Amino acid sequence: MSVLARFFMNTTYTKTRKITISALIAASYFAVMFATQGFSFGAYQIRIATAIYAFSYLFPFLVVPMGLANALSNGLLGGLGMPDIIGGFIVGIIISGGVALVRKCKLPMFLVVFPIILGSGFIVPIWLSPITGVPYWALVVNISISQIAPSILGYILIRAISTRTDIGQ
Repeated sequence: MSVLARFFMNTTYTKTRKITISALIAASYFAVMFATQGFSFGAYQIRIATAIYAFSYLFPFLVVPMGLANALSNGLLGGLGMPDIIGGFIVGIIISGGVALVRKCKLPMFLVVFPIILGSGFIVPIWLSPITGVPYWALVVNISISQIAPSILGYILIRAISTRTDIGQ
């Protein structure tokens, strides 16, 4: 059994372990955003990093760290100012919270795709539309469609991890 699998198999997380997992996942989010920043920002965006929101299903304590990771990414990489930073923080918490709620309500794991698609699709255009001048509904359609692949990737990731450990049980 790998070190990673042993690390995740312990379902009793100390405060130190939660902080460590939070830092690793948030850093991963930022690294993916950095690597994909060319097509992750603006009116038309495909954010592969949003797949990482799915980890809130396995680790519900990631809700706030995911909001912070999104805010940090928007602030350092996005260039759209304070509305994008604050909005990113809020939408990160809402999406991660929705994903965590799927598990809390004992719903099927594949439903994690919906908070990722719909949260990004309907909330981000609230501030992105006035900043970019693109109509709200055009952004809703575009961002929702662009989040289908990352949401499915997120589901695949957590499904793979949960079948190799007792996290998803």
